[in-house]
Amino acid sequence: MPQGLSRVDQKRVRAIIKDAQKNDGVPRTAQQSIPFDRMFKDGICRIGSDYYTKTIQFQDINYQLAQQEDQTEIFEEWCSFLNFFDSSVHFELSFMNMATDAEKFEKSIAIPHQNDGFNEVRDEYTGMLKRQMEAGNNGLTKTKYLSFGIHAESMKAAKPRLIHIEMDLLNNFKRLGVQANTLNGAERLELIHQQFHMGDDEKFFFDWKWLVGSGLSVKDFVAPAGINFKNGRLFQMGNLYGAMSFLSITASDISDRMLADFLGMESSQIVTMHVQSVDQTEAIKTVKHTITELDRSKIEEQKKAVRAGYDMDIIPSDLATYGKDAKALLKELQSQNERMFLLTFLVLNTGKTEQELENNVFQANSIAQKHNCNLVRLNFQQEQGLMSSLPLAYNEIEIQRGMTTSSTAIFVPFTTQELFQAGDEALYYGLNALSNNLIMVDRKKLKNPNGLILGTPGAGKSFSAKREIANAFLVTDDDVIISDPESEYSALVKRFGGQVIKISPTSSQYINPMDINMNYSDDDNPIALKADFILSLCELIVGGKEGLKPVEKTVIDRCIHQIYQQYFLNPIPENMPLLEDLYNALLKQDEPEAKNVATALEIYVTGSLNVFNHRTNVDITNRLVCYDIKDLGKQLKKIGMLVVQDQVWGRVTENRSQGKSTRYYMDEMHLLLREEQTAAYTVEIWKRFRKWGGIPTGITQNVKDLLASKEVENIFENSDFIYMLNQAVGDRAILAKQLNISPHQLSYVTHSGEGEGLLFYGNVILPFVDRFPKDLELYRIMTTKLDEVAQSQEEM
Repeated sequence: MPQGLSRVDQKRVRAIIKDAQKNDGVPRTAQQSIPFDRMFKDGICRIGSDYYTKTIQFQDINYQLAQQEDQTEIFEEWCSFLNFFDSSVHFELSFMNMATDAEKFEKSIAIPHQNDGFNEVRDEYTGMLKRQMEAGNNGLTKTKYLSFGIHAESMKAAKPRLIHIEMDLLNNFKRLGVQANTLNGAERLELIHQQFHMGDDEKFFFDWKWLVGSGLSVKDFVAPAGINFKNGRLFQMGNLYGAMSFLSITASDISDRMLADFLGMESSQIVTMHVQSVDQTEAIKTVKHTITELDRSKIEEQKKAVRAGYDMDIIPSDLATYGKDAKALLKELQSQNERMFLLTFLVLNTGKTEQELENNVFQANSIAQKHNCNLVRLNFQQEQGLMSSLPLAYNEIEIQRGMTTSSTAIFVPFTTQELFQAGDEALYYGLNALSNNLIMVDRKKLKNPNGLILGTPGAGKSFSAKREIANAFLVTDDDVIISDPESEYSALVKRFGGQVIKISPTSSQYINPMDINMNYSDDDNPIALKADFILSLCELIVGGKEGLKPVEKTVIDRCIHQIYQQYFLNPIPENMPLLEDLYNALLKQDEPEAKNVATALEIYVTGSLNVFNHRTNVDITNRLVCYDIKDLGKQLKKIGMLVVQDQVWGRVTENRSQGKSTRYYMDEMHLLLREEQTAAYTVEIWKRFRKWGGIPTGITQNVKDLLASKEVENIFENSDFIYMLNQAVGDRAILAKQLNISPHQLSYVTHSGEGEGLLFYGNVILPFVDRFPKDLELYRIMTTKLDEVAQSQEEM
């Protein structure tokens, strides 16, 4: 037993040795079936004495959803990718639909407990994510790999060439916009282990140090307990039945949907494509030879025709067709960017029972037939087929189909990009409508985390915002502020111990628009920025088409500096200025314009609308603050929205000094964009918040308001996160043009149901479905449906 192993590791190694010693000497063990000879730590694998391979895992990009011209571009890039391989490189594309490791997955989505009294809700949310995963993709994880291999005299000769090919491939993937990474030795072994244990929950335990002194091979750590090749048509591996088939490509024209249809099957399966480039000179020589043979056959047929006394131009149609095709192929190989490839297309289907296996094989065959091809069972070659489906770039099946570059490229390995980030602050946004995988992303990882939630009434805008707020509150330590014009967020905020600030003429809760803190501005002069806000406030109050006159602006600015001077000499809460202080300062000025502004302010200071002439008496430092402005009248609502935005600005600047993020949600955002002052302030937030750790989110149904002016259009252009639900007809056309959405993508926001739509995350566009379980406490708090709200209140 190797020295220095822990007791647990020693136990594992003993168990593996015991399994290995079950070999009765008959050369029919699973280990002996596995074709590779040695796996190195850096990920290079040796097969036989002179064949060396590596494996790259690659992610998906949007192909099926892209615009026609984008699809053409991706296809052409993929053709160039294939043409990169010369005849000395064998490569294999592996597409694996495997059962998700439930324990590993739960660990990645589980929300860690905190000492804040909300762990019960965290557990409920974690349970919801687990249910969504299980209901969504039947517990399947879909991964894609490219393995490539070369022949070389030694490891020393192979390594530099493999690294050179690897670098070129990674760059080629990058050109396609595909994320890719090379697997090391342990990762490749784990992948092979996964494939050999598709039907059981056996974990992969391995450490290179376990090999020393134990006499074990790496194969002992990956091999299944046994594989029973029962009757030449199927095999049993652990608790799983499997069958290998190859695709007989008989169609003259293949759709780029074919591979996507295979990969869309909701069962554990592996689709493998072995591709070998043919030397161009050899390929042309072979085609010319074929043409010569066809011409000879044609002459023989013509001689027969003359002897039989009928027209010599009448020859068998097959001969005419093949001759025409062969000449077209020769022209392509000689004059276009086409090469010849030999393709072996294998499919491994599985099932928990023989009947389930046959059903899955039947379904796969139906897909093949839909595309005018056939899926043929590899009778009495099941073992060779299974070993050829391992990501080793090693093919034991000698059934190959000659194809050109563009014919091979039609099996485009891209469908739709996944959005699953396993970071600590990744939030849930629904299921990928194409793959049914969970969408979990962290907006902070975007270059610009600003976001918009768009949709018609009833599409689920407010619910989506609440779900993100709840998720952010439970997962991150960010502060959350909500501007709530329809009084919809109170239940959620109260459940999390937040502060609901109800601002109305009759409310006893007050916010002082004159509040300021020392971090309010980028520079050392916070008063300058605060003055800008107060001028906007006065402009709203004074009104008129022209807004404030230059003289009025001057006297207001003078008075602002006067009233804040006293506060900064002794910055205690009692010295914080009020609107009344500004009013009194204006009355003391000599200019008649100052009196005009003071008179306009009077109703907001001593009159019936004096709700903003009080010191702040609510907890605006709570982690979760909701400004409920529903009951502000028409006159006050504009001012209320501007004051809330200023409070948010103050909070963001305060948090920035502590390195903390602030999320700001603006429901009914179109109301902010209708007034010049609030619109200008909103645009400023969109431009500057990112640098200050702010993450603003606008929620609106009126897309036209977002494009009302060149200034406001910046909001649209500066939002890297857009959660788009069902859209009205007029808005759909605007969005399609603005965001370059394809007609197919547009269908996901056309007459779509609740919680269905398109997610824009950076450059990724993804259709989503969010079926949030209705039996959760969180759902009852977040729903805005009147009947469900009433029922929830009765239960409470």
